[in-house]
Amino acid sequence: MVRDLQRLLRPGRIAVVGGGAWGAQIIRQSRAFGFTGTIELVHPDRGVVEGVVAVRSLGDLQEPPDAVFIGVNRSATIEVVAELARMGAGGAVCFASGFSEAMGEDSDGRSLQGILTAAAGDMPILGPNCYGFINALDGALLWPDQHGCEPVDRGVAILTQSSNIAINLTMQQRGLPIAYMVTCGNMAQTTQAEMTNALLDDPRVSVIGLHIEGFADLEDWHRVAVKAAERRVPLVALKVGKSEQAQAAALSHTASLAGSDVGADALLRRLGIGRVSDLPTLIETLKLLHMVGPLDAPNLSSVSCSGGEASLAADAAADRRVRFPALTDTQHLALREALGPHVALGNPLDYHTYIWRDAERMAAAWAPMAAPHIGLTLLIVDYPHTDASDWICATEAALRVRARSGRPVAVVATLPELMPADIAAQLIAGGVVPMHGLTDAIAAAEVAATLAGPDPVPPMPPGPDRTVSLVDEARAKRRLAAFGLAVPRGVCVDSAGDLRAAAAGVAAPLVLKVTGLAHKSEAGAVRVGLAADALTDAARGMPSGSYLIEEMVQGAVVELLIGVLRDPAHGFVMTLGAGGVRAELWQDTTSFLLPATRPQIEKTLRQLRIWPLIEGYRGASGADLAAILDAVMAVQAYVVANADCVGEVEINPLMCKPDAAIAVDALLREA
Repeated sequence: MVRDLQRLLRPGRIAVVGGGAWGAQIIRQSRAFGFTGTIELVHPDRGVVEGVVAVRSLGDLQEPPDAVFIGVNRSATIEVVAELARMGAGGAVCFASGFSEAMGEDSDGRSLQGILTAAAGDMPILGPNCYGFINALDGALLWPDQHGCEPVDRGVAILTQSSNIAINLTMQQRGLPIAYMVTCGNMAQTTQAEMTNALLDDPRVSVIGLHIEGFADLEDWHRVAVKAAERRVPLVALKVGKSEQAQAAALSHTASLAGSDVGADALLRRLGIGRVSDLPTLIETLKLLHMVGPLDAPNLSSVSCSGGEASLAADAAADRRVRFPALTDTQHLALREALGPHVALGNPLDYHTYIWRDAERMAAAWAPMAAPHIGLTLLIVDYPHTDASDWICATEAALRVRARSGRPVAVVATLPELMPADIAAQLIAGGVVPMHGLTDAIAAAEVAATLAGPDPVPPMPPGPDRTVSLVDEARAKRRLAAFGLAVPRGVCVDSAGDLRAAAAGVAAPLVLKVTGLAHKSEAGAVRVGLAADALTDAARGMPSGSYLIEEMVQGAVVELLIGVLRDPAHGFVMTLGAGGVRAELWQDTTSFLLPATRPQIEKTLRQLRIWPLIEGYRGASGADLAAILDAVMAVQAYVVANADCVGEVEINPLMCKPDAAIAVDALLREA
């Protein structure tokens, strides 16, 4: 169900239960914020806190409150929640800890959390083990500690599972207007997806930042992502933590290549949620998106009066999906006119300092860099904290470039400390983004330039938990072949003495394998290039077991890996990449969530470093792309049809020839 959180997050009547010090803090901060609603206290000892007379019980309140901060122990919290639900309160923040997060020391924690959820019923609760929320738009908060938020008319919403991270983020001094800070703690009842959905209903929210430790309902997240796209509110996530499920023993190349975080990354890309790796980049990305929105091109320009800074900018973008394109003829002519013949022109641009202090000449020199094809122009200016009066010209020039070009412009300090708060405020007022730190600025630009809408089709759910085991290779190939996967012609043999006779119908050269092993090469369980009369001798040097004789596939242009892993947190992750025995060495893979369309799969293949081999490199024959796509789609079709039992599928290698794509090895793990 989707709970109505608007009454909780935008309350007119708030109450604090227990915790005199916390009540005092909430009252003081609410008044400082300009909250005009009603504040009430509930405490058995009554008393007066910050001028508010406490009542003894919830039943003594004048009306059911919209939002309640519950500052009592975990057992009493359950009783309070139950009573609030009965009286029709709008929602509550459960501050107490000792629930599911304490399972390692207290076995009662999880059961208490279940009781808490049942007590709440349909009434939304945040937590337990969370600080609550700050609504800087309406001056309302349920927050028991200090914070650094200020009243705003429009801004970003931040939702985090960590109350300590939330406090730290409110203390940022980078010019980021925070409209909401919401903590969710254990999420016993109300999920992050539900909270995000509620924040999207406030038109004053420009961007939503998410600190996520793990995902819950994939369909809920997909609906939220679609809604965010419809309302043009970008979502940006700092995803942390490692999935234990994805770190399960790696029986295959796929498991070792996919790693613990690939599923989360694939899910965020499918949902169109930008991803950052640290808090400074999160702040800079939210600020950039708040001020200018998603960038319309991944092209950057950089302007500085130092060759060293120009080099830093270029290097910071080297491994990212943004670039500094060469100057166009129009830019070159305009720059030459503005700077004269003694400046080497390029992007990044080192314009030298002989025009310093002349704001108009500086603007004339910088403006050509803010061309229509440039997504973001970075004006690198470091303001000294000793005396920045000589840098007023740079601020004025930046504001003029923004006003004249109408393009996104940022003033970037290479070090965060070199962007004064008053200068940042002046730049913001003029539509120029103040950015704190060059590396963070370029990382933020990458996110803003590469945001894409969510896939209209939600990802496949992972289905029920299961215990899987290895399926015999011959049987695995038969199952996959039934869905259209091309496999070599072969025959199964139980005894080494029957090998030569069994091979009569299979064309040499032959491949001999011992079945039932995941890594045959490492175990010496595969021999290739054999004649029929060499099979028996070859078997003597191999592990005992049943055998599979197959025709050897030759003439491959390239070897590919196709793998699918069931990730309990994110669905079914497909990995495509360079295959064969060097799969781990090459590490040339890309992953995505199922289901995927044929055009999406082709686009994914084109991202691989080995794509030129598939296409045909330097006049050599290419591989049969249609056959490769057929193979990938066949594996997907099998997984979709058997989603309740599949744990892993791997084809390695898929031998890609000019006229075929044949799976010479297949691994399948199923329940």
